[in-house]
Amino acid sequence: MTFVRAVELVRARAGDADAYPWSLPVVRGLERLELDPAVTFLVGENGSGKSTLVEALAVALGLNPEGGTQNFAFATRESHSPLHEALRPIREARRPRSAFFLRAESLFTVATEIERLDKAGGGPLLPAYGGRSLHERSHGESFLALANHRFSGDGLYLFDEPEAALSPHGLLALMRRMAELVAERSQFVIATHSPILMAFPDARIYECTPDGLETVAYDDLDHVRLTRSFLEDPQRFLRHLLDS
Repeated sequence: MTFVRAVELVRARAGDADAYPWSLPVVRGLERLELDPAVTFLVGENGSGKSTLVEALAVALGLNPEGGTQNFAFATRESHSPLHEALRPIREARRPRSAFFLRAESLFTVATEIERLDKAGGGPLLPAYGGRSLHERSHGESFLALANHRFSGDGLYLFDEPEAALSPHGLLALMRRMAELVAERSQFVIATHSPILMAFPDARIYECTPDGLETVAYDDLDHVRLTRSFLEDPQRFLRHLLDS
């Protein structure tokens, strides 16, 4: 079972092919992107377009571009691209019980909005986020508090580079929570640089290359091969890097 089976790019709604974001390789060759029923990763170098695509999918699904749910309407600076206007999510009949877009870079703003909504009335919100303000926790603790307390089964969750908030131990804790949520029929779409996170069992991995999106096995990812090469002999790696 899944919530979003695929996402299509409607070319008639796209803009100038030489302008951002339409000039990004990840967008230029996009026709239809099939999503895994459980976990889909978008992997690539800085500027490859993976975060732009995840953000656009979140907005196309009705989520706040700066993070949160459909009910979060705050905006500190409108910086998202118009890509969402040309995306068509292919949904299943089953609807998620919960949906959330979480980006590490705007977690502070999401925490502030949660506090505002909690004080605005209509019922307390903080119990759903672990019982106290996310501002009273570290960046990584706040991220995990959301995953552990706010996220539930039958959910649709989009992450943009969660590793920016999490230590290696934090990433493993997130993976364990993801496994629990996947077992409860949740779906994830994640843009990431983290080889730890990419190792999630049976995930579908797309690499954002100069030629567009390509399905790649974990062991064949540039991120994984480079990290392994470094960890096998850091000093040799650095001598080669710094002396060249």
